[in-house]
Amino acid sequence: MSLLSIFLLLNTVVFSVHSLPNAELPAFREAPAFRNGRECPKTTWLSSPDNYHDPSIIHIAMTLDVTYLRGSVAGVLSVLQHAACPENVVFHFIASHRRSDLLRTITSTFPYQTFHLYHFNTDLVKGKISSSIRRALDQPLNYARIYLADLLPMSVRRIVYFDSDLIVVDDVAKLWNIKLGAHVLGAPEYCHANFTNYFNYRFWSNPAYAAALRGRRACYFNTGVMVIDLGKWREGKYTEKLEYWMKVQKKYRIYELGSLPPFLLVFAGDVEGVEHRWNQHGLGGDNLEGLCRDLHPGPVSLLHWSGKGKPWLRLDSKRPCPLDSLWAPYDLYRHSTLFCDS
Repeated sequence: MSLLSIFLLLNTVVFSVHSLPNAELPAFREAPAFRNGRECPKTTWLSSPDNYHDPSIIHIAMTLDVTYLRGSVAGVLSVLQHAACPENVVFHFIASHRRSDLLRTITSTFPYQTFHLYHFNTDLVKGKISSSIRRALDQPLNYARIYLADLLPMSVRRIVYFDSDLIVVDDVAKLWNIKLGAHVLGAPEYCHANFTNYFNYRFWSNPAYAAALRGRRACYFNTGVMVIDLGKWREGKYTEKLEYWMKVQKKYRIYELGSLPPFLLVFAGDVEGVEHRWNQHGLGGDNLEGLCRDLHPGPVSLLHWSGKGKPWLRLDSKRPCPLDSLWAPYDLYRHSTLFCDS
């Protein structure tokens, strides 16, 4: 095990509902209990972490922070509500600050689920992040997805990574069970992309940098929905490969976006394609104005409000986009004007 893995695992924390202190965070209504049907395979993961590799267990990773907590809660509820075997779903949360407070809120909202929380030490990306076109893209926690293979136990061999601004409207087992083949990760791909939009002249004018994309299929993918083979990731040392491009960016500024370009430089054209229904992204508009957008043509299994506009903010401001009404039923936020203690 690498020194990085040891450093991260020593910072792993698993909390129970009874060990979290009180804290003032947004209040949420308690979600109903979601139970397995008789057809669901039985698992033993609760009693033995060594059984994390059980293929009937679905592992989902998400980040947790105060800003996106409302979106995270809605995302978790949507997964559980549509899962055929919700008790077989394990959530792995990554947080950098106020971990106890955040997990207390999650566990009080979903008291029938067991969650694991892992500390993301932001020093890991200190000096590797440069400013981008939107402040939210510059937050250290936005880069935690790069370190999942080190943060999670070695017995977790596959993970579904979800952003905190999406809802799932289908059984997540369908996404979990896709065949990755020889690929490290799977995601909905959008080929015939124009990579000149993602990298600037300093990138293209350097033959060594531009060579990274030479001969590769010009396929873009959104990193907010990924299925990752953590075993292959660890073997291929992909965290180090992504960090290399972060360091280049910090020194020479070869792109304007956040954590997406390093993923494109390492994985573009080498991703197991997933049906587009599993990431109807861009519903938050672009990174500057966050204007309303329509769904892409075709069926929908997951709606993703990537971009500047977030549904909970637009709903609260009484200026929602039409598609925000699809997110609203999963919002467990307890509005102070509607609920009080008196």
